[in-house]
Amino acid sequence: MIRPLPVLLALVCACAIAAPATQKRHRRHAASATAAKAPAPAASSTHRRRSSLHHNAIATPANRATLHKVSYTSTPAASRAHRRRRAEFNPWLSPTFADSTIGDLVDGEDLLVRQAAVKALGLYNGSVVVADPSSGRVLSIVNQKLAFKEGFEPCSTIKIVASLAGLNEGVIDPDSQMHIGRRSRIDLTNALAHSNNVYFSTVGDRLGFDRITDYARQFGLGEKAGLNIAGEQVSPLPEAPPSDGLGMMTSFGEGFYFTPLQLAALVSAVANGGTLYYLQYPRSQDEIDQFIPRVKRHLEIEKAIPAVRPGMMGAVAFGTARRAMFDPEQPIFGKTGTCTDNRSPTHLGWFGSFQEIAGRKVVVVVLLTGGHAVSGPIASGVAGAVYRNLRDQGYYSQPVPPASPAALVYSGTAYAR
Repeated sequence: MIRPLPVLLALVCACAIAAPATQKRHRRHAASATAAKAPAPAASSTHRRRSSLHHNAIATPANRATLHKVSYTSTPAASRAHRRRRAEFNPWLSPTFADSTIGDLVDGEDLLVRQAAVKALGLYNGSVVVADPSSGRVLSIVNQKLAFKEGFEPCSTIKIVASLAGLNEGVIDPDSQMHIGRRSRIDLTNALAHSNNVYFSTVGDRLGFDRITDYARQFGLGEKAGLNIAGEQVSPLPEAPPSDGLGMMTSFGEGFYFTPLQLAALVSAVANGGTLYYLQYPRSQDEIDQFIPRVKRHLEIEKAIPAVRPGMMGAVAFGTARRAMFDPEQPIFGKTGTCTDNRSPTHLGWFGSFQEIAGRKVVVVVLLTGGHAVSGPIASGVAGAVYRNLRDQGYYSQPVPPASPAALVYSGTAYAR
Protein backbone atom coordinates (compact mmCIF):
# COMPACT_ATOMS: atom_id res chain seq x y z
CA MET A 1 0.00 0.00 0.00
CA ILE A 2 1.42 3.38 -1.06
CA ARG A 3 1.28 6.07 1.57
CA PRO A 4 0.20 9.44 0.04
CA LEU A 5 2.21 11.72 2.34
CA PRO A 6 5.68 10.38 1.52
CA VAL A 7 4.87 10.45 -2.21
CA LEU A 8 3.71 14.04 -2.00
CA LEU A 9 6.87 15.06 -0.16
CA ALA A 10 9.01 13.35 -2.78
CA LEU A 11 7.26 15.20 -5.59
CA VAL A 12 7.70 18.55 -3.85
CA CYS A 13 11.41 17.91 -3.33
CA ALA A 14 11.89 16.90 -6.98
CA CYS A 15 10.18 20.07 -8.18
CA ALA A 16 12.27 22.23 -5.87
CA ILE A 17 15.46 20.68 -7.23
CA ALA A 18 14.41 20.97 -10.88
CA ALA A 19 13.04 24.52 -10.69
CA PRO A 20 16.38 26.41 -10.72
CA ALA A 21 17.66 24.42 -13.69
CA THR A 22 14.40 25.02 -15.55
CA GLN A 23 14.50 28.74 -14.81
CA LYS A 24 18.13 28.91 -15.91
CA ARG A 25 17.22 27.22 -19.23
CA HIS A 26 14.33 29.66 -19.69
CA ARG A 27 16.60 32.63 -19.08
CA ARG A 28 19.17 31.24 -21.51
CA HIS A 29 16.55 30.74 -24.21
CA ALA A 30 15.13 34.23 -23.60
CA ALA A 31 18.59 35.81 -23.87
CA SER A 32 19.26 33.91 -27.09
CA ALA A 33 15.98 35.09 -28.56
CA THR A 34 16.68 38.68 -27.57
CA ALA A 35 20.17 38.57 -29.05
CA ALA A 36 18.81 37.14 -32.28
CA LYS A 37 16.32 40.01 -32.58
CA ALA A 38 18.76 42.75 -31.57
CA PRO A 39 20.87 44.53 -34.20
CA ALA A 40 24.51 43.58 -34.39
CA PRO A 41 26.73 45.82 -32.24
CA ALA A 42 28.97 48.35 -33.94
CA ALA A 43 32.51 47.21 -34.48
CA SER A 44 34.98 48.56 -31.97
CA SER A 45 37.11 51.34 -33.40
CA THR A 46 38.70 52.95 -30.40
CA HIS A 47 42.13 52.80 -32.02
CA ARG A 48 40.88 54.24 -35.31
CA ARG A 49 41.06 57.95 -35.80
CA ARG A 50 38.86 58.80 -38.71
CA SER A 51 35.23 59.40 -37.96
CA SER A 52 32.16 59.23 -40.13
CA LEU A 53 29.72 62.09 -40.18
CA HIS A 54 27.94 63.01 -37.00
CA HIS A 55 24.41 61.92 -36.05
CA ASN A 56 24.78 58.65 -37.98
CA ALA A 57 24.32 60.34 -41.33
CA ILE A 58 25.24 58.31 -44.40
CA ALA A 59 28.53 59.10 -46.11
CA THR A 60 28.79 59.67 -49.82
CA PRO A 61 30.03 56.73 -51.90
CA ALA A 62 33.42 58.37 -52.35
CA ASN A 63 33.91 58.72 -48.62
CA ARG A 64 32.15 55.64 -47.27
CA ALA A 65 35.19 53.41 -47.69
CA THR A 66 37.62 55.77 -45.94
CA LEU A 67 35.68 57.52 -43.18
CA HIS A 68 35.41 55.39 -40.07
CA LYS A 69 33.70 56.05 -36.77
CA VAL A 70 35.51 56.93 -33.58
CA SER A 71 33.73 57.42 -30.28
CA TYR A 72 34.88 58.99 -27.03
CA THR A 73 32.17 57.14 -25.08
CA SER A 74 31.09 53.50 -25.01
CA THR A 75 29.22 51.01 -22.89
CA PRO A 76 30.79 49.97 -19.55
CA ALA A 77 31.37 46.44 -20.81
CA ALA A 78 33.04 47.70 -23.97
CA SER A 79 35.18 50.10 -21.94
CA ARG A 80 36.36 47.32 -19.64
CA ALA A 81 37.18 45.09 -22.59
CA HIS A 82 39.05 47.94 -24.28
CA ARG A 83 41.07 48.64 -21.13
CA ARG A 84 42.07 44.98 -20.98
CA ARG A 85 43.17 45.01 -24.61
CA ARG A 86 45.05 48.26 -24.09
CA ALA A 87 46.88 46.81 -21.11
CA GLU A 88 48.04 43.95 -23.31
CA PHE A 89 49.03 46.07 -26.32
CA ASN A 90 49.86 49.77 -26.56
CA PRO A 91 50.72 50.87 -30.12
CA TRP A 92 51.88 54.35 -29.04
CA LEU A 93 55.43 55.03 -27.96
CA SER A 94 54.87 58.39 -26.25
CA PRO A 95 53.73 58.42 -22.63
CA THR A 96 50.51 60.24 -21.82
CA PHE A 97 51.94 61.85 -18.69
CA ALA A 98 55.38 63.36 -18.17
CA ASP A 99 57.19 66.44 -16.90
CA SER A 100 56.89 68.61 -20.00
CA THR A 101 59.15 71.36 -18.64
CA ILE A 102 62.38 69.33 -18.63
CA GLY A 103 65.08 70.99 -20.72
CA ASP A 104 63.18 74.25 -21.33
CA LEU A 105 65.13 77.51 -21.37
CA VAL A 106 62.99 80.32 -19.95
CA ASP A 107 65.29 83.29 -20.66
CA GLY A 108 63.31 86.02 -22.39
CA GLU A 109 59.91 84.45 -21.75
CA ASP A 110 57.00 86.27 -20.13
CA LEU A 111 57.15 84.42 -16.83
CA LEU A 112 53.56 85.25 -15.89
CA VAL A 113 52.38 83.66 -19.16
CA ARG A 114 54.65 80.67 -18.66
CA GLN A 115 53.33 80.11 -15.15
CA ALA A 116 49.76 80.10 -16.51
CA ALA A 117 50.69 77.61 -19.25
CA VAL A 118 52.67 75.22 -17.03
CA LYS A 119 49.89 75.15 -14.44
CA ALA A 120 47.26 74.45 -17.12
CA LEU A 121 49.24 71.65 -18.78
CA GLY A 122 49.80 69.88 -15.48
CA LEU A 123 51.03 66.31 -15.82
CA TYR A 124 50.15 65.89 -19.50
CA ASN A 125 52.92 65.09 -21.97
CA GLY A 126 52.55 67.92 -24.42
CA SER A 127 53.45 71.43 -25.51
CA VAL A 128 51.80 74.82 -25.06
CA VAL A 129 52.67 77.78 -27.27
CA VAL A 130 51.41 81.25 -26.31
CA ALA A 131 51.87 84.09 -28.78
CA ASP A 132 50.81 87.69 -29.43
CA PRO A 133 48.93 87.65 -32.77
CA SER A 134 49.33 91.39 -33.23
CA SER A 135 53.11 91.16 -33.49
CA GLY A 136 54.16 87.51 -33.84
CA ARG A 137 56.07 87.54 -30.56
CA VAL A 138 56.16 84.17 -28.82
CA LEU A 139 55.49 84.77 -25.12
CA SER A 140 56.16 81.24 -23.87
CA ILE A 141 56.77 77.72 -25.10
CA VAL A 142 56.29 74.83 -22.69
CA ASN A 143 58.14 71.71 -23.86
CA GLN A 144 60.35 73.37 -26.44
CA LYS A 145 61.82 70.07 -27.57
CA LEU A 146 58.37 68.87 -28.69
CA ALA A 147 57.36 72.21 -30.20
CA PHE A 148 60.49 72.38 -32.37
CA LYS A 149 60.11 68.86 -33.82
CA GLU A 150 59.45 68.41 -37.53
CA GLY A 151 55.72 68.18 -36.94
CA PHE A 152 52.76 65.90 -36.40
CA GLU A 153 49.63 65.17 -38.38
CA PRO A 154 47.35 68.17 -37.80
CA CYS A 155 44.18 66.07 -37.43
CA SER A 156 41.03 68.21 -37.66
CA THR A 157 42.83 71.52 -37.13
CA ILE A 158 43.44 71.33 -40.91
CA LYS A 159 39.75 72.27 -41.24
CA ILE A 160 40.75 75.88 -40.60
CA VAL A 161 42.81 75.77 -43.79
CA ALA A 162 40.05 73.91 -45.67
CA SER A 163 37.43 76.46 -44.56
CA LEU A 164 39.44 79.49 -45.62
CA ALA A 165 40.45 77.89 -48.93
CA GLY A 166 36.91 76.72 -49.65
CA LEU A 167 35.45 80.15 -48.95
CA ASN A 168 38.06 81.93 -51.05
CA GLU A 169 37.54 79.56 -53.97
CA GLY A 170 33.75 79.68 -53.75
CA VAL A 171 33.25 75.96 -53.09
CA ILE A 172 31.61 76.75 -49.72
CA ASP A 173 28.57 78.97 -49.27
CA PRO A 174 28.56 79.97 -45.59
CA ASP A 175 24.84 80.77 -45.72
CA SER A 176 23.83 77.40 -47.20
CA GLN A 177 23.69 73.87 -45.88
CA MET A 178 25.55 71.03 -47.53
CA HIS A 179 24.07 67.56 -48.01
CA ILE A 180 26.17 65.12 -46.00
CA GLY A 181 23.80 62.17 -46.08
CA ARG A 182 20.47 60.92 -47.29
CA ARG A 183 18.54 63.04 -44.79
CA SER A 184 21.25 65.23 -43.26
CA ARG A 185 22.43 68.73 -44.01
CA ILE A 186 24.88 70.97 -42.19
CA ASP A 187 26.28 74.49 -42.56
CA LEU A 188 29.86 75.70 -42.16
CA THR A 189 29.40 76.95 -38.59
CA ASN A 190 28.14 73.61 -37.31
CA ALA A 191 30.59 71.66 -39.45
CA LEU A 192 33.46 73.49 -37.77
CA ALA A 193 31.94 73.39 -34.30
CA HIS A 194 31.26 69.64 -34.45
CA SER A 195 34.24 68.84 -36.70
CA ASN A 196 32.12 67.11 -39.33
CA ASN A 197 34.40 64.99 -41.47
CA VAL A 198 32.11 64.35 -44.43
CA TYR A 199 31.53 68.09 -44.89
CA PHE A 200 35.25 68.80 -45.11
CA SER A 201 35.97 65.69 -47.13
CA THR A 202 33.56 67.09 -49.72
CA VAL A 203 35.36 70.44 -49.59
CA GLY A 204 38.63 68.65 -50.34
CA ASP A 205 37.15 66.81 -53.31
CA ARG A 206 35.87 70.10 -54.70
CA LEU A 207 39.15 71.94 -54.19
CA GLY A 208 41.47 69.31 -55.66
CA PHE A 209 45.03 68.49 -54.68
CA ASP A 210 46.74 71.48 -56.29
CA ARG A 211 44.55 74.08 -54.63
CA ILE A 212 44.69 72.31 -51.25
CA THR A 213 48.49 72.29 -51.19
CA ASP A 214 48.65 75.79 -52.67
CA TYR A 215 46.64 77.23 -49.78
CA ALA A 216 48.55 75.13 -47.26
CA ARG A 217 51.78 76.65 -48.58
CA GLN A 218 50.29 80.12 -48.50
CA PHE A 219 49.26 79.65 -44.86
CA GLY A 220 52.75 78.61 -43.81
CA LEU A 221 52.91 74.82 -44.06
CA GLY A 222 56.11 73.40 -45.46
CA GLU A 223 58.20 76.30 -44.15
CA LYS A 224 59.48 77.49 -40.80
CA ALA A 225 57.06 79.62 -38.84
CA GLY A 226 59.75 81.30 -36.81
CA LEU A 227 62.45 83.80 -37.63
CA ASN A 228 65.81 82.48 -36.44
CA ILE A 229 64.31 80.24 -33.77
CA ALA A 230 67.11 77.83 -32.92
CA GLY A 231 66.15 74.19 -33.22
CA GLU A 232 62.93 74.67 -35.23
CA GLN A 233 62.34 71.89 -37.75
CA VAL A 234 59.76 71.50 -40.48
CA SER A 235 58.31 68.84 -42.79
CA PRO A 236 57.81 69.32 -46.53
CA LEU A 237 54.40 69.48 -48.17
CA PRO A 238 53.00 66.28 -49.71
CA GLU A 239 53.86 65.65 -53.34
CA ALA A 240 50.80 63.51 -54.11
CA PRO A 241 47.33 62.91 -52.66
CA PRO A 242 46.95 60.22 -49.98
CA SER A 243 45.96 56.78 -51.17
CA ASP A 244 42.60 56.97 -49.40
CA GLY A 245 41.45 60.16 -51.10
CA LEU A 246 41.68 63.95 -51.10
CA GLY A 247 38.97 64.13 -48.47
CA MET A 248 41.39 62.75 -45.90
CA MET A 249 43.69 65.75 -46.46
CA THR A 250 41.01 68.30 -45.58
CA SER A 251 39.23 66.35 -42.85
CA PHE A 252 42.23 64.85 -41.01
CA GLY A 253 45.26 66.56 -42.53
CA GLU A 254 46.61 63.30 -43.91
CA GLY A 255 49.86 64.00 -45.74
CA PHE A 256 50.46 67.27 -43.86
CA TYR A 257 52.55 67.80 -40.74
CA PHE A 258 52.01 70.75 -38.42
CA THR A 259 54.26 72.06 -35.71
CA PRO A 260 52.72 73.96 -32.78
CA LEU A 261 54.55 77.02 -34.09
CA GLN A 262 53.00 76.73 -37.56
CA LEU A 263 49.52 76.38 -36.07
CA ALA A 264 50.18 79.36 -33.79
CA ALA A 265 51.18 81.49 -36.81
CA LEU A 266 48.09 80.42 -38.77
CA VAL A 267 45.67 81.04 -35.89
CA SER A 268 47.36 84.41 -35.32
CA ALA A 269 46.56 85.36 -38.92
CA VAL A 270 42.90 84.50 -38.33
CA ALA A 271 42.93 86.49 -35.08
CA ASN A 272 44.52 89.63 -36.54
CA GLY A 273 42.62 89.78 -39.82
CA GLY A 274 44.97 88.12 -42.28
CA THR A 275 48.61 89.02 -41.51
CA LEU A 276 51.01 86.11 -41.31
CA TYR A 277 53.85 87.21 -39.06
CA TYR A 278 57.18 85.55 -38.59
CA LEU A 279 57.09 84.18 -35.07
CA GLN A 280 59.93 85.63 -33.02
CA TYR A 281 61.09 84.23 -29.72
CA PRO A 282 63.20 86.78 -27.80
CA ARG A 283 65.69 85.06 -25.51
CA SER A 284 66.98 88.05 -23.51
CA GLN A 285 65.87 91.46 -22.26
CA ASP A 286 67.96 93.12 -24.96
CA GLU A 287 66.12 91.15 -27.65
CA ILE A 288 62.81 92.12 -26.08
CA ASP A 289 63.77 95.80 -26.04
CA GLN A 290 64.85 95.65 -29.69
CA PHE A 291 61.90 93.54 -30.85
CA ILE A 292 60.43 94.56 -34.22
CA PRO A 293 57.48 92.64 -35.70
CA ARG A 294 58.22 91.09 -39.08
CA VAL A 295 55.50 90.40 -41.62
CA LYS A 296 55.96 87.28 -43.70
CA ARG A 297 53.02 88.00 -46.01
CA HIS A 298 49.46 89.23 -46.05
CA LEU A 299 46.87 86.54 -46.66
CA GLU A 300 43.81 87.15 -48.79
CA ILE A 301 41.40 85.90 -46.15
CA GLU A 302 39.85 89.11 -44.80
CA LYS A 303 36.47 88.33 -46.36
CA ALA A 304 36.54 84.69 -45.27
CA ILE A 305 37.42 85.24 -41.60
CA PRO A 306 33.94 86.49 -40.55
CA ALA A 307 32.45 83.22 -41.87
CA VAL A 308 34.99 81.08 -40.00
CA ARG A 309 34.92 82.76 -36.59
CA PRO A 310 31.35 81.66 -35.66
CA GLY A 311 32.31 78.01 -36.15
CA MET A 312 35.46 78.42 -34.08
CA MET A 313 33.47 80.08 -31.31
CA GLY A 314 30.76 77.43 -31.66
CA ALA A 315 33.33 74.71 -31.05
CA VAL A 316 33.78 76.09 -27.54
CA ALA A 317 30.14 77.03 -26.98
CA PHE A 318 28.46 73.78 -28.09
CA GLY A 319 30.92 71.67 -30.07
CA THR A 320 34.05 69.61 -29.62
CA ALA A 321 35.89 72.18 -27.45
CA ARG A 322 33.32 72.57 -24.68
CA ARG A 323 35.96 71.70 -22.08
CA ALA A 324 37.50 75.13 -22.70
CA MET A 325 34.37 76.53 -20.97
CA PHE A 326 32.45 79.12 -22.97
CA ASP A 327 31.97 82.61 -21.60
CA PRO A 328 29.86 84.89 -23.84
CA GLU A 329 31.60 87.96 -22.41
CA GLN A 330 35.07 86.54 -23.00
CA PRO A 331 34.66 84.06 -25.88
CA ILE A 332 37.38 81.70 -27.04
CA PHE A 333 37.70 80.86 -30.73
CA GLY A 334 39.31 77.54 -31.55
CA LYS A 335 39.48 74.23 -33.39
CA THR A 336 40.18 70.80 -31.96
CA GLY A 337 41.95 67.87 -33.58
CA THR A 338 42.16 64.20 -32.57
CA CYS A 339 43.93 61.43 -34.49
CA THR A 340 46.85 59.04 -34.51
CA ASP A 341 50.17 60.08 -35.99
CA ASN A 342 51.48 56.82 -37.42
CA ARG A 343 54.88 58.30 -38.17
CA SER A 344 55.69 58.74 -34.46
CA PRO A 345 53.57 56.73 -33.56
CA THR A 346 51.48 58.58 -30.99
CA HIS A 347 47.90 59.57 -30.34
CA LEU A 348 47.36 63.32 -30.61
CA GLY A 349 45.17 65.99 -29.12
CA TRP A 350 45.35 69.43 -30.78
CA PHE A 351 43.70 72.75 -30.02
CA GLY A 352 44.51 76.01 -31.81
CA SER A 353 42.75 79.06 -30.35
CA PHE A 354 42.70 82.77 -29.62
CA GLN A 355 40.93 85.15 -27.25
CA GLU A 356 40.59 88.93 -27.01
CA ILE A 357 39.92 90.68 -23.71
CA ALA A 358 40.22 94.44 -23.07
CA GLY A 359 41.94 94.99 -26.39
CA ARG A 360 44.62 92.35 -25.76
CA LYS A 361 44.68 89.29 -28.03
CA VAL A 362 46.37 86.05 -27.09
CA VAL A 363 46.88 82.87 -29.14
CA VAL A 364 47.18 79.54 -27.31
CA VAL A 365 48.08 76.31 -29.12
CA VAL A 366 48.07 73.01 -27.24
CA LEU A 367 49.49 69.72 -28.52
CA LEU A 368 49.10 66.60 -26.36
CA THR A 369 50.84 63.33 -27.18
CA GLY A 370 50.51 59.87 -25.66
CA GLY A 371 47.88 57.16 -25.56
CA HIS A 372 44.15 57.11 -26.15
CA ALA A 373 43.56 59.30 -23.09
CA VAL A 374 44.60 62.41 -25.04
CA SER A 375 42.29 64.12 -27.52
CA GLY A 376 41.33 67.46 -28.97
CA PRO A 377 38.63 68.01 -26.35
CA ILE A 378 41.20 67.38 -23.59
CA ALA A 379 43.59 69.84 -25.26
CA SER A 380 40.84 72.45 -25.38
CA GLY A 381 40.43 72.07 -21.63
CA VAL A 382 44.15 72.80 -21.16
CA ALA A 383 43.88 75.93 -23.34
CA GLY A 384 40.81 77.10 -21.46
CA ALA A 385 42.76 76.77 -18.22
CA VAL A 386 45.59 78.88 -19.70
CA TYR A 387 43.15 81.71 -20.47
CA ARG A 388 41.55 81.51 -17.03
CA ASN A 389 44.95 81.49 -15.34
CA LEU A 390 45.99 84.57 -17.30
CA ARG A 391 42.80 86.34 -16.31
CA ASP A 392 43.17 85.37 -12.64
CA GLN A 393 46.80 86.54 -12.65
CA GLY A 394 45.78 89.97 -13.96
CA TYR A 395 47.41 89.59 -17.37
CA TYR A 396 44.58 91.24 -19.30
CA SER A 397 44.55 94.25 -16.99
CA GLN A 398 48.11 95.16 -17.93
CA PRO A 399 48.52 98.09 -20.33
CA VAL A 400 48.43 97.04 -23.98
CA PRO A 401 51.79 97.82 -25.65
CA PRO A 402 51.35 100.63 -28.18
CA ALA A 403 51.45 99.66 -31.83
CA SER A 404 54.71 100.62 -33.46
CA PRO A 405 55.21 101.77 -37.06
CA ALA A 406 57.86 99.09 -37.14
CA ALA A 407 55.02 96.59 -37.28
CA LEU A 408 54.81 97.44 -40.96
CA VAL A 409 58.26 96.01 -41.60
CA TYR A 410 57.91 93.47 -44.37
CA SER A 411 60.48 90.69 -44.37
CA GLY A 412 59.07 88.16 -46.78
CA THR A 413 58.40 87.87 -50.47
CA ALA A 414 55.06 88.36 -52.17
CA TYR A 415 53.06 85.20 -52.49
CA ALA A 416 51.66 84.76 -55.98
CA ARG A 417 48.88 82.27 -56.60
